[in-house]
Amino acid sequence: MKRIIALLLAGISFYASGQQVLKGRILEPLGKDSLTGAAYATVHWVNTTTSAMADSNGFFQIEKVTGHTQLLVRVVGYANDTITYNGEQFLTITLKNAFMLKEYTLREKQTGITIDPLSTQKVEIAGEKELRKAACCNLSESFETSTTVDVSFADAVTGVKQIQMLGLEGKYTLLTIENQPRMRGLATNYGLAYVPGPWIESIQLSKGTGSVVNGYESIAGQINVELKKPFNSERVYFNQYVNEMGRAETNLNLAHKFSKKWSTILLLHGDFFDGKNDRNKDGYLDIPLSTQYGLSNTWKYHGTKGMESQIGVKLLTENRTGGQLGFDPVNEKGKTIDYGVILDTKRYEAFAKMGYVWKDLPFQSIGITFSAIDHNQQSWFGTRSYNGKEQSFYTNLIFQSIIRHTSNKFTTGISFLRDNFNETYDSLTYKRTELVPGAFFEFTWTPSSRFSLVAGLRYDMHNLFGNFITPRLHTKYAVNEKLTLRTTFGRGLRSANIFAENTSVFASSRQLTILGTGGKAYGLQPEIAWDYGMNITQDFRLFNRKGSISADAYRTDFENQVVCDRDFNSGKVLIYNLKNGSYVNSLQLELNYELIKRVGLKTAYKWLDMETGYLNGKKQQPFVSKQRFFINLDYTSKTKWSFDYTLQWYGKKRIPFTPLNTVTSGFSPSYFVMNAQVSKAWKKLDAYIGCENLLGFRQTQLIMDPSNPFGTAFDASLVWGPVIGRMTYAGIRYKLK
Repeated sequence: MKRIIALLLAGISFYASGQQVLKGRILEPLGKDSLTGAAYATVHWVNTTTSAMADSNGFFQIEKVTGHTQLLVRVVGYANDTITYNGEQFLTITLKNAFMLKEYTLREKQTGITIDPLSTQKVEIAGEKELRKAACCNLSESFETSTTVDVSFADAVTGVKQIQMLGLEGKYTLLTIENQPRMRGLATNYGLAYVPGPWIESIQLSKGTGSVVNGYESIAGQINVELKKPFNSERVYFNQYVNEMGRAETNLNLAHKFSKKWSTILLLHGDFFDGKNDRNKDGYLDIPLSTQYGLSNTWKYHGTKGMESQIGVKLLTENRTGGQLGFDPVNEKGKTIDYGVILDTKRYEAFAKMGYVWKDLPFQSIGITFSAIDHNQQSWFGTRSYNGKEQSFYTNLIFQSIIRHTSNKFTTGISFLRDNFNETYDSLTYKRTELVPGAFFEFTWTPSSRFSLVAGLRYDMHNLFGNFITPRLHTKYAVNEKLTLRTTFGRGLRSANIFAENTSVFASSRQLTILGTGGKAYGLQPEIAWDYGMNITQDFRLFNRKGSISADAYRTDFENQVVCDRDFNSGKVLIYNLKNGSYVNSLQLELNYELIKRVGLKTAYKWLDMETGYLNGKKQQPFVSKQRFFINLDYTSKTKWSFDYTLQWYGKKRIPFTPLNTVTSGFSPSYFVMNAQVSKAWKKLDAYIGCENLLGFRQTQLIMDPSNPFGTAFDASLVWGPVIGRMTYAGIRYKLK
């Protein structure tokens, strides 16, 4: 026992994506006299199944394989190169020769989104190139060029944007920062705005239930955000953004390497919106006045004997004030003079990762991760108040090794989650503490380079909802070098935070009524769903240019769901449990192709068949288009001019019943949204200018009965389309390597 304890203590380790020992960087020429990282290059030990992919800056980590010293490097546009590994601690590989065909040099256009070729599950990686296609002020605005995630306004007064994946609201998607669940609980809806775009290195998106290592809450998918790293970021990164409506955003990233072992990065953010805009002349601010300050500081330690660690803090304060133009937040808060909305949030986070990789057993590692969050939100919607406090602690201990051979890998460990909620809705108080210790085991079988299987099982002991099991299974089969089939299956469970997840309801005169069923969270039972999915990806070459066609099909069945019923016609919104009453079928077809030299095309069609169970029968889920069409064109010139164009078509959406609903037959019209951006890059400076919603389309009636905000028919929650019309913006980015 003492030996085991000593081993665990000595082996506190960094939770990363695998068992890596050899680290390095792959560089490619940039002009005549400079080098840059070869983004998403792959490295592979010759005559093994062990591979790895570099990040957007060319950095890679790969598990050493005993007896193998030949490393094959693959980079699009370059001939495959075999490197001999001679025991270096950090390996730098410089690419020299591109493919030569007679007198021609063959190079491929680098796409903004790549599919991780080594992952069993389909994982889309949006790197820096993709994120720069739009202004990307924060995470909620980072999906404008995504075919996987839909973004819309939650209501007409708070300015909050929400996401949808597989036709389901964002609360069913596991949102993580560096694989830590730090955007959940009371921050489920607002947390996307708490991650500034310039802080982001890359975003990984996967549909369906994810790995059991990351918990039991994922149902529709997972969005993992990788922040800028201390050891490979620019020493100075400055971003300034402004738009015509009065929004200004400033970001400053500062990174420093103290030695080969120690490095740090400081991320600073300020967001200011002071423009009083009422373009539709309804007497209400189109976008609330707001101020947000954020800070994140991370320290990284990289030892020479397999030990790594990371520790950091993140601080945020935000204030939003919306409602009628004449609303005075100091003297009229909670009163019936002018209608106003106030959102004040203070959020503090601390996080750490530590770890150890066995020197003589490079496939074996042990790691632990911690995060602690204190979230305090105070809000007013007219005379209605909601205050929420959350204190959360999470830790995950992970051990990774093999069974006889590296083709049989396993990951096992234990986790613990503690959530303490204290919420006040008007005169009602709701308190609860969730304690969830759990254990998991995940087995990865890779019998050949063509097939891989990941089977996982979790067992969690919830103090409120009892014990439950979470099974998940993912498979991947490469029919040939160009055709890949993937499947996913699993179960997800989550506790609903009914107030934080439905704050848009507060922006109406309707009274929220909970129909409890004896559960221990608001009197409700947890949400449970099963998700099944399949993906087929076919790569091809046409006119000597690369392309790919992808087809996704997913189904989500709810075993138990917490329903927010807005169709009740007596001035109430009902929240209740309903069993076996809801499902979503999702089908998506996507094409990526380089149309002509330097011009990339990405287009997709999405179809949803969905029904949500209510007390009075099944209906289409509100505010979700059954059909969506997307097209994106991008061009980058030799002189580093970049042009990006996106057109989206949204099919009609169902609007919940209300006596003043003037939308024909309870459905919105279909509409187009068009965005464009032009940017120019120099050695250290980028400049960009763009326009969102070029066609100027916006929902004509955002608020029901706006002249009588304290009456029985007022409703600002029935938002199905764009809140603002055409909006131009501009900005600069400065980088010092």
